[in-house]
Amino acid sequence: MTSDELLEMARELNGRRERYALVTVVRAVAPTSAYLGAQAIVLADGTLHGWIGGGCAKGVVIGAAQNAISTGEPKLVRISNERILSEDDVEQHTMSCASNGTIELFIQPYSPRTALCVIGNTPAADEARFLAERLRIRLADTPDEVPIVLVATQGQGDEDALERALKSPARHILMIASGRKANKLRQVMRMRGIDEAQLARLCAPAGPDAGAKTPGEIALVAMVGVLALLRGRAQLSAIPPERHAPADGPASSALLSVSPPEPEPAAPGAKFINPVCGIAVDMAAPRHIEEYEGIAYYFCCDCCLATFREDPAKYAAIRSVSAGGN
Repeated sequence: MTSDELLEMARELNGRRERYALVTVVRAVAPTSAYLGAQAIVLADGTLHGWIGGGCAKGVVIGAAQNAISTGEPKLVRISNERILSEDDVEQHTMSCASNGTIELFIQPYSPRTALCVIGNTPAADEARFLAERLRIRLADTPDEVPIVLVATQGQGDEDALERALKSPARHILMIASGRKANKLRQVMRMRGIDEAQLARLCAPAGPDAGAKTPGEIALVAMVGVLALLRGRAQLSAIPPERHAPADGPASSALLSVSPPEPEPAAPGAKFINPVCGIAVDMAAPRHIEEYEGIAYYFCCDCCLATFREDPAKYAAIRSVSAGGN
């Protein structure tokens, strides 16, 4: 096959989402029928299209290409009887032909897989999807059939998105969030009935600490974490568990008791300033109500409630100041 025919075949395989490997001869030492720049495509079933040398090399190349397709890892293969020091990044095979020539080949696998679901409508989420496509990581719309979920909501529906991800069968849940924020979300998830086994899959921050600032940088760091998991090169650590009060202590009881008290009916249009985030909450339709020292506090989200429960006296004092001491 000509180079143009191989290129067209690769386009068709990409369009059909079929797995294959592109094999290129990068070194050929006579005597050998292979030549520098010769190329072939190897399909997942072992079918070879193109030319990379005679039968002496074909079996080795097909086997190496199938392995690369399976792992998703590119590799450099040397077929030779020369006495060359072994190299960690070169897969060595003996040349079975009597000619004793040498061939070196670069094998690049293309294995589009439904491997990742990115949850979120933020700039960082969009950048992460773009990077996934460039890396040939096939994206899914839902977390139900992928091994990895990246939560990139960044304050836009964090709690619902994380709960949805943790209730999926995904093996790893990565989240673009600081460890502190993620720990608060763990508390929220416990209140929503997520158990410790499910929480153990949560990894946050989603990638290494690289000082990322822009959405593109944040997405790039997160995708490093995703790629590491896909390649089996790293086991990200789940966010550390928080310190809890004893099971029979007041903090534990507060987390387990999520039923709000029965407040007096609020006047139509009445607002309550959430002492955690400062948002005016409609007292007729709050997300949560928590009573502390005889006063009902109204909250707009699970995270604010969890934060309040960590130090209610602090936020009671904030409310007292903002209310003028009344």
